[in-house]
Amino acid sequence: MSHSVNHLPSSGPIRPLSAWLAGRIDWPRYASLAERLAGETSQDGGRNPTLVIFELEPAITIGRLGSRADVALSDHDLASRQIPIRFTGRGGGAVAHGPGQVCVSLFASLHDLGLGVHDVGGYLGRIEAAFTETLRTLKAGPIRHPGTSGVFGRTGLLAAVGVAVRRGGVSHGGFINVSPALDVSSRVTSARVSSADGGTTPVTMSSVEADIQRRVRLQDARTALIDAIAHAFRFDAPHIHSGFPVAPSAIGPSPSEPLSRVG
Repeated sequence: MSHSVNHLPSSGPIRPLSAWLAGRIDWPRYASLAERLAGETSQDGGRNPTLVIFELEPAITIGRLGSRADVALSDHDLASRQIPIRFTGRGGGAVAHGPGQVCVSLFASLHDLGLGVHDVGGYLGRIEAAFTETLRTLKAGPIRHPGTSGVFGRTGLLAAVGVAVRRGGVSHGGFINVSPALDVSSRVTSARVSSADGGTTPVTMSSVEADIQRRVRLQDARTALIDAIAHAFRFDAPHIHSGFPVAPSAIGPSPSEPLSRVG
């Protein structure tokens, strides 16, 4: 279902937002980071709402609405490409990740976002509106399919939201495909849209660059997404940091790589 920021509750956030450009990270380290931040931001008097912008090393994640059958690659194919499959607690289906995809996760309590503790719909509406607005800024799409999560362009799925809500706290977020290689994602069913015969049609991911047929800088996509999320939740402009919001040693031994500069 499509949402509009104008139709959501008017209360603003309780505490300020901090944004972190965390670089490129593999899934195990991201999962460790997410677990820690979800705990710290959901507590009364805990960490302020925290936005993490990052790229994932190549991986396929499968949310609560997906299954292994959505991935049309054999275990041998995945092993030869060094692409692991990870089952996650977020919403949504199967997603192929890699460089050129801008991922964002918002960690906060619903209370700190100015929402009721049970207003999951209000939260989803605002985060989806932020992704839609970002694609408008990038001149791609957006096309919404009623009853289907995600934001589409002419060529396929460009952005999707997959969140988790637990004890009044939200975590994870979504992604925008800016300029990733599509050889793997074209073989992953990430959404299904209603068809004229009453059934559903599987949809794979595309990219902003494929949709508008021109180059897009990842930096521009990150900036647009941070601005759109701040606007959707009525935050003042957040202070933007580089690195992790926790000590790197707390989430694993491998150092983060810089964000991709290509594009």
